[in-house]
Amino acid sequence: MDNWDEIRTAYQVARVGTVSGAAAEMGVHHATVIRHIDALEARLGVKLFQRHARGYTTTEAGLDLLQVAQVTDDQFTQLAGRIKGQGAGVSGELVVTSLGALSQFLTPALVSFQDTNPDIRVRYLTGDRLFRLEYGEAHVAIRAGTMPDQPDNVVQPFMNMRVKLVASDAYIAKHGLPKDEADLVNHWFVAQDSVTSRAPFTQWLRTVVGEDRIVFRTTGNRNIARAVVAGAGIGFLSEFEVECHEGLREVFPSRDDWSGPLWLVTHVDLHRTPKVQAVLAHLKSAAAAQV
Repeated sequence: MDNWDEIRTAYQVARVGTVSGAAAEMGVHHATVIRHIDALEARLGVKLFQRHARGYTTTEAGLDLLQVAQVTDDQFTQLAGRIKGQGAGVSGELVVTSLGALSQFLTPALVSFQDTNPDIRVRYLTGDRLFRLEYGEAHVAIRAGTMPDQPDNVVQPFMNMRVKLVASDAYIAKHGLPKDEADLVNHWFVAQDSVTSRAPFTQWLRTVVGEDRIVFRTTGNRNIARAVVAGAGIGFLSEFEVECHEGLREVFPSRDDWSGPLWLVTHVDLHRTPKVQAVLAHLKSAAAAQV
């Protein structure tokens, strides 16, 4: 096509469904949006949208065009993300993503990296969403579980995430401590709300005590920690998290089958850049210091 701006405008109209919404998304006047749509339809000789009182709906021809436009827009986003990460020095934005359970360890590590490299601007993003490295959404991802196998990613072993089964003084005052593993079925527990969690310690807990003993379920490691500290039940916390709270007692010594491997994941296009290499070395050094 001769004019990508017109196709991009049509894509935005199809995505949000209104001229005004597309104009706001693109930061242009609504008259510009209408002009682009009219020009594109005139050039193609087909109607891309059905106009109605509530907005615009794509026709069959419009849907065909906009599927291609979406792929192209994603490719531009991917290219922009890669270019932004290919600076010559250790500077600019650095995006690192991980599970929230690692924040007690990674936040100080990233702060010390920034102290050493003052031109870096850190964005540390936690959560369960899998950030797309191929689209430039993050420079480094720390992922748990089985070794990631997405194409074009460089994967390196990082460390094991060890967890402890702990109870608070408040819980112990009410219920005491389990005498042994068989006595766990007589106690109450805090765990992730998701029954499909693949964390080895969560699977172990649900197998040993059953669902009916898990009386406080929540999302996010921070919420689990707060519930355990408040005495809602016994629960698993990362060893980094346990160190941050007083009044927690380990129920049993940590077992190897509760822990799982962590992986450093980068995209092949950014892996060799000075910024990514520098932060990978720093994180590996911080992990080695924990051993």
